[in-house]
Amino acid sequence: MSVRIYVPATLTTLAGFLADGGVGPAPVPARAVTGWLREQWPEADEEEWEYAALMAAADDSVGLLTDEDQPRRVVLAVDVDSAVESDDSTRVEVLSAFPFRLVKAVHADTGDLERAASYDPEALGDLAWFGTQEIPDLLS
Repeated sequence: MSVRIYVPATLTTLAGFLADGGVGPAPVPARAVTGWLREQWPEADEEEWEYAALMAAADDSVGLLTDEDQPRRVVLAVDVDSAVESDDSTRVEVLSAFPFRLVKAVHADTGDLERAASYDPEALGDLAWFGTQEIPDLLS
């Protein structure tokens, strides 16, 4: 059984992963539906938990942006064999690098974010979904 994880990235790191044919180096930090999340939000369903993990990874991607990056949040949705959960959040780690073919989709902003000292996650909104065949267009 696989685990769906959400790997925060930037357009620059996404291009690097694609060129390298894999996501790494290990350990690969990500977000996922964890036991902690299920316990903290018992009234939610699987879709709500997945969305929460995705948006936590989107928030993480903001922290990866440098002045050289196009200011967009990017999250890779990936199915891996296993991930190590943290005890108190949606954070997980994949203990080895993995091939890019495990990436199922990319979620990203469709426009640039306003560069600011701090980003308000509530004001940024949802991410768009891109199939893996659309990644070259997303990067251009």
